[in-house]
Amino acid sequence: MAEKEKEIDREAQIPDNIPVLPVRDIVVFPYMIIPLFVGREMSIKAIEQALGESRMILLLTQKDLNIENPAVTDLYETGTVGMIMRMLKLPDGRVKILVQGLAKAKVSGFTQTVPFISADIQKVEEVKPASLTIEEEAQIRTVKEQLDKAVSYGKTILPDIMVVIENLDDPGRLADLVSSNLGLKTDQAQEILEIQDPTKKLKRVSDILSREIELLIVQQKIQSEARGEIDKTQREYFLREQLKAIQKELGDIDERAEEVREFKKKIEDARMPEKVLKEAEKQLKRLEKMHPDSAEAATIRTYLDWLVELPWAKSTKDNLDIKAAKKVLNDDHYDLEKVKERILEYLSVRKIKEKMKGPILCFIGPPGVGKTSLGRSIARSLGREFVRMSLGGVRDEAEIRGHRRTYVGALPGRIIQGIKTAGTNNPVFMLDEVDKIGMDFRGDPSSALLEVLDPEQNFAFADHYLSVPFDLTNVMFITTGNLADTIPGPLRDRMEIIYLSGYTTEEKLGIAKKYLLPKQLEEHGLTSKILTIADPALNLLISQYTREAGVRNLEREIANLCRKVAKRIAEGREKTFMVTVKNLQSFLGVPKYLPEEEIEHDEVGVSTGLAWTEAGGDIIYIEATTMKGRGSLTLTGQLGDVMKESAQAALSYVRSTAKSLGIKDDIFAKTDIHIHVPAGAIPKDGPSAGITIATAVASVFTGRPVNKNIAMTGEVTLRGRVLPIGGLKEKTLAAKRMGIRKVILPKRNKKDLEDIPKYIKKDMEFIFAETMEQVLKAALKGKKQKS
Repeated sequence: MAEKEKEIDREAQIPDNIPVLPVRDIVVFPYMIIPLFVGREMSIKAIEQALGESRMILLLTQKDLNIENPAVTDLYETGTVGMIMRMLKLPDGRVKILVQGLAKAKVSGFTQTVPFISADIQKVEEVKPASLTIEEEAQIRTVKEQLDKAVSYGKTILPDIMVVIENLDDPGRLADLVSSNLGLKTDQAQEILEIQDPTKKLKRVSDILSREIELLIVQQKIQSEARGEIDKTQREYFLREQLKAIQKELGDIDERAEEVREFKKKIEDARMPEKVLKEAEKQLKRLEKMHPDSAEAATIRTYLDWLVELPWAKSTKDNLDIKAAKKVLNDDHYDLEKVKERILEYLSVRKIKEKMKGPILCFIGPPGVGKTSLGRSIARSLGREFVRMSLGGVRDEAEIRGHRRTYVGALPGRIIQGIKTAGTNNPVFMLDEVDKIGMDFRGDPSSALLEVLDPEQNFAFADHYLSVPFDLTNVMFITTGNLADTIPGPLRDRMEIIYLSGYTTEEKLGIAKKYLLPKQLEEHGLTSKILTIADPALNLLISQYTREAGVRNLEREIANLCRKVAKRIAEGREKTFMVTVKNLQSFLGVPKYLPEEEIEHDEVGVSTGLAWTEAGGDIIYIEATTMKGRGSLTLTGQLGDVMKESAQAALSYVRSTAKSLGIKDDIFAKTDIHIHVPAGAIPKDGPSAGITIATAVASVFTGRPVNKNIAMTGEVTLRGRVLPIGGLKEKTLAAKRMGIRKVILPKRNKKDLEDIPKYIKKDMEFIFAETMEQVLKAALKGKKQKS
């Protein structure tokens, strides 16, 4: 009786208005003792207020636990009044309190929200029945039995709590105590808290316990099955080990079983994707059942060897040091700034974003400019393996995709072979001569490459031999070619094309001094003290002993020079050599290429054009002459169709503007014109000689000489518009080599001058023309000559 009076007195002490502490992810029940960590400023102030008054605080649960600063509408209205038993301030600014639930209370109105929430409350009384009905007693007994059953199936409840529960006969308190120890979801716990009828509350707890028991039974069944599988696997492992030990003691080791065991270990070590693993295990089971000497067993062995040796999960770590990568690229290659910049950009993105698809680059340029060696340098700068495959003359699709295993001697395609050779799944893979792929009845290799070089498809590249997908997204593919035009359109569309133009004389000189000469000296057992080549001699070697865009022949000539020196040293003639312009011919013989002779004076009917060749830029002289006749046009010099059409368009333009040029109209009908482009033995074609031909024709009909110090390039239309051209860098270089400092260019090519190095543009004057009228005004000199 005294205890009851004490309890009533304690409840009577609960004030009508108290601070509110919003709690997340938990519902506090009466008589429940729980530690709480409080970090929100308004919550800390509410605790301080409670401690300064009655030490009592209303614990209301948030409807949404993700709200950081809840409003009063975000809180449930029914909660528990708690007594703050202890409080501890933590170093990080938070507060830890120990709270005991006293009684349920309902908010009748919020009186304050700043700096903390406080509310008027109404205590919710739960009347303990004087005596239990049979239904209530049965419900209490059912809940206790359910709880015992739940504990037997693995539900964790402290033994002390179980003892308290066993001695409780109050339906309301029993329901609260069981609910607080079941780990219920917030909405379920809040629902139970809000039920006022003790019997109904206990019935709801019983329903929840029933579902919990069902879940525990299923969970135990799953764990039991998993445990059974583990036990079975362990038992099989011990039995196999015992069998192996017995066979070893008897000297009766089964070779086939040993082979299967080795394959199993290799399959485990290979860390294959799930789909590949299933196929490997399936083929291994087939091998296990076959006679070891059968032909099919040999095929399966070869197939499994390929599967286990491929680097499914093995990759090299990229060197993401941008400065170090830049140093490697600069050490290996002279100039080529665009390519180096693209590689450094890729590395920079990889440094920021770990997972990204490898770029698919295509280097297009003349032979010998360093496309293949650049790929090797890229691999070295990235710290990756390098694989090279030549596609020149490949006509069989199986070279790319592999042969099906039904064929005798079938093997994977060269892509998978290259990956295996590299030993990693992220090498730099170079596909040389992509512009020279063939096609015949055996298939189209370029179409097979579409899957390889498409980042949206190559994550699951299916080789015909493997029949399982291999992920190529980590591979950096680099293709090379001499011309982009011969690459099929769909294949070209999948690649990022970077053009490598030919080297200038100055660039070749730098490459020769920095790379080629030291390399050849080392290969021939010489040193820089034994053989020295003066810069003027190297320039002469470049211009008159080689004619190419790259440096391949230049390296051969330097090697030739080193051999001559080595021979003289071996004969005991001299010990040191200095190669100059004067004595170069004594080593290498007469020059192979003589420079085009300059025009000595301005001539009528002779214009200087600029052409692009695979060996770089060159100048061409276009000659035009007239004779009495019937107005026919003769073209010589092995001109291609494009140049023939340019000549006809140029003549038509001159005829249409004859009046403005001061040409009599009737002269065309009684005059034949002959256009010739030396040298006659060399085929010529291209769309950039139009204005040069038109200038020569206009010159010969007007009798005005062409300025010999002007070179030009551009296509002309019938209306006299000047169209843009390509190969501007090479053509500008050709003009500079010949000492021509004034060049006429199409106005639309003005933007391309930015790509030309400053040292090439130095001392050069560029005239940009939109119309043929502007070209003739700049190129033709004087007035009509008198005959």
